[in-house]
Amino acid sequence: MSIPEIPFVHQIRDWGPDDRIFDTLLLVGPLVIAVFVLVGRTSVTMGLAATYLVAFVTYVLYKCVH
Repeated sequence: MSIPEIPFVHQIRDWGPDDRIFDTLLLVGPLVIAVFVLVGRTSVTMGLAATYLVAFVTYVLYKCVH
């Protein structure tokens, strides 16, 4: 089985450039990592990372259901 044959991967790939929210989440991810690296492990950066992960996973699950 190749990666595009996995059901969720195929759906995510189809969203692509037409989904502004997904694109924004993909662009914000490296920024969250950069803030985490530059500032260090604090309660604020942990909260930022957790919020980002929850938002990303929630949106992907939402798109998979609809």
